[in-house]
Amino acid sequence: MGENTFGERFKITSFGESHGDLVGIIVDGVPAGLDFDTNFIQHELDMRKSGHSTLTTSRMELDKVIVLSGIFDNKTTGAPICLIIENKDKDSSKYINYKNILRPSQVDFTILKKYGGYADYRGSGRFSGRITAGFVMAGAIAKQILRKYDISVYAYTKSIGNVVDGENYDIDNYEKFINLREKTLVRAINTEKAKLMEELIKKVKTQKNSIGGSIKCIVNNFPVGIGAPIFNSIESKISHAIFSIPAIKGIEFGVGFRATKMKGSEHNDPWIIKEGKIQTEKNDSGGIIGGISTGMPIEFTVAVKPTATIGLPQKTVNIEKMNSVEIEFHGRHDPCIVPRVVSVVEAMAAIVLIDFLLIEGVIPTVFKP
Repeated sequence: MGENTFGERFKITSFGESHGDLVGIIVDGVPAGLDFDTNFIQHELDMRKSGHSTLTTSRMELDKVIVLSGIFDNKTTGAPICLIIENKDKDSSKYINYKNILRPSQVDFTILKKYGGYADYRGSGRFSGRITAGFVMAGAIAKQILRKYDISVYAYTKSIGNVVDGENYDIDNYEKFINLREKTLVRAINTEKAKLMEELIKKVKTQKNSIGGSIKCIVNNFPVGIGAPIFNSIESKISHAIFSIPAIKGIEFGVGFRATKMKGSEHNDPWIIKEGKIQTEKNDSGGIIGGISTGMPIEFTVAVKPTATIGLPQKTVNIEKMNSVEIEFHGRHDPCIVPRVVSVVEAMAAIVLIDFLLIEGVIPTVFKP
């Protein structure tokens, strides 16, 4: 598995750069005979793209999906599927002006040392959040397969800065959940909290600053007994995928780090029988025990850092002159990327889960008519 490829059976290969001609994804291992819904893929891309509100970067990309291979008569053929979107609204001038100045908390220095100055530095190149559009396209295919098995993956903004939605949502109606989320610009569920989040983002934007937050993801109806110890646990694979998203700084399953303050009697999930099925009374384990699914909802929360590119003066160095300087970046950037990352978190979770189901033979390699 190369640096740009992820997965065992449902395998994705990412390519393209932020300011190159395009970004895309190759998806291998998709069962043949799947009805291919291009409109759904476009819908997922639209959730991730910039320019949809005053809370995002002003970069306006259409992000129209183009299918290059693997589809015939609107069905998957079993061959690799190649999907791309073009980069139309790119402005590299600001990055060229700052070519020799290291932007704080950006990849400029690390890629210089790693690739000897040959890497595309414009908009952070391969390290840009722009490449996650490919993740979303692949995730949309994975979701199309999951919904054949009534498995839903959905995420929402749990917090922006110190504004936190601490409620635990138990929503059986997936469409209702999505409709609630999409009524807010920040993709939160609680409308009052959402307004506070929006106000906070607008405030830091006027201050030429940025803010981070957290995203919670819930998977419903995932079958029990999937996953394996030790290095093939569901937590391990989801964590690997999630940390491949730029700007992710943490992940926790179930109650996560709150477990450090709990006693065993508080954290343990008692087993019960409900409607003839064994399940747990609560779900502090996040639907996973021993790296294997319990049949309860898989729940995890991720931490998203503040956007590194900000307009405030910051200390740094000029690598050409080898002296200390001050940088005040004037390029386009998001004051908060959390709302746009929601769809990416969903996508990466779906990709991992489909891979598990294919590995364990739950999903066939061909869908019969």
